[in-house]
Amino acid sequence: MSSESQKNKVVVVGAGWAGLGAAHHLAKQGYDVTLLEAGAYPGGLVAGWKTSGGRSVEAGIHGFWYPYNNIFGLVEELGIHPFTPWTRSAQYSPAGLEVESPIFQDLPRLPTPLGTFLYTSFKRLPLSDRLSALPLLYALLDFDNSEQAWQRYDGMTARELFKQYGVSARLYRESFEPMLLVGLFAPGEQCSAAAALGMLYYFILAHQADFDVVWCRGTVGEKIFRPWCDRIEKAGGRILTNRRVTDVVLKPQGESSQPSIQGVVCGDEVFEVDAAIFAVGITGMQRIISASPSLQSLKEFRDVMNLGAVDVLATRLWFDRKISIPRASNACFGFDTTTGWTFFDLNALHDEYRDESGTVIEADFYHANQFLPLNNDRIVSIVQSYLTTCIPAIADAKVIDSSVIRLPRAVTHFSPGSYPYMLRAKTSIPNLYMSGDWIVNRHGSWSQEKAFVTGLEAANAAIAYLGDGNPAQILPIEADEPHIQLGRSLNQIARNTIGALFPKFWLP
Repeated sequence: MSSESQKNKVVVVGAGWAGLGAAHHLAKQGYDVTLLEAGAYPGGLVAGWKTSGGRSVEAGIHGFWYPYNNIFGLVEELGIHPFTPWTRSAQYSPAGLEVESPIFQDLPRLPTPLGTFLYTSFKRLPLSDRLSALPLLYALLDFDNSEQAWQRYDGMTARELFKQYGVSARLYRESFEPMLLVGLFAPGEQCSAAAALGMLYYFILAHQADFDVVWCRGTVGEKIFRPWCDRIEKAGGRILTNRRVTDVVLKPQGESSQPSIQGVVCGDEVFEVDAAIFAVGITGMQRIISASPSLQSLKEFRDVMNLGAVDVLATRLWFDRKISIPRASNACFGFDTTTGWTFFDLNALHDEYRDESGTVIEADFYHANQFLPLNNDRIVSIVQSYLTTCIPAIADAKVIDSSVIRLPRAVTHFSPGSYPYMLRAKTSIPNLYMSGDWIVNRHGSWSQEKAFVTGLEAANAAIAYLGDGNPAQILPIEADEPHIQLGRSLNQIARNTIGALFPKFWLP
């Protein structure tokens, strides 16, 4: 690309982890990049903003786990230091404290999953129930994130999976389902078994330290996305907010070619493109498809309308006094049958509240359908009562300010049977690419790390198509430990052998 007029034009739709990742790398490679964000601020669901009183709020608190190698590499590249030290966490039920987790990397490393099993402190769950999870290890070996593995396990629910492998009812109720409620945002009977296996393995079981987590020392929007956007703009990229995509312009298909995208439409504006990257969530993508006759003409995009999303409620409460909270990050279960929730001591996590005279707590609820219709005062009252069950001293504190953010259909619902309808990075339109935490890929990561990785993968696909620039270097997840690799190899040999001998009775 020798001049401005000859630069290839790429439009990236959505300014979250995926979109910023794609835009940043393409801008560094000299592309004419325009990043379109439907909201008022870059960042999507993690964009922070101020209340009328000038207090920082955001749409929920997001952790950064030990395997997030690419995000940790990004902040190093940006020269910023947004994260807390590694934190310990706890789990509560209406009966009180249930589980305490150490910082696993500080303890002698044991072969997976022994470290997770031995070092996690269960307060009430009997050893016999914990041992009932052992047969489930076969499913974790069998699920290798391949296309065949997703086909095997996506059609069944996580609840069916755990029951099939003999997990005790108590272990499921007090351990596995709480993980699903705060990890996949839905109860086990509404979660794909494939997604459950992938999430549990990546965040908890693959390596001893994988459950270790740090938190942003303020809103992600302020601490990470603002300097990231500055870097994109310095590299020549444009970031345009309040631009909701309503259609795309396709070049008609010739006799020997597929239709290609020529433009991205935002109301009366049309942005000409040589390639485009969509980096929006399921709900955002469904809005675009619903408004776009061009995308509706293609089956893979029509099929996206079969996918679902989950409601989230994010609350922040300011109390009039200091309250001792043993651990900064906490997960909770059993308060509502189908809802998981988390709460965080922001005095310990966020720089802004470190010297606050009172206590600031964030409490986020997932699969929060039953809460969204309630008025703010009722929600705050419920949240305080739930927090009091976990931390009794909260009962005597007064709420002096609060924020309630309702997020309908905010996060991906990995429901049973949803896998065939999820898009791949490369679409039938050769210069239109997809990214986000719901896009099918083989990297093996989840959540924010997966979104960022798929953004880089989409940028690399655009570079390969347009033929200019260097691809982004994507760090792989840590390799399986030798005994896991051996187990998976033996399992695959057995599958191939039995499949050859009894093809009619063996699933792929």
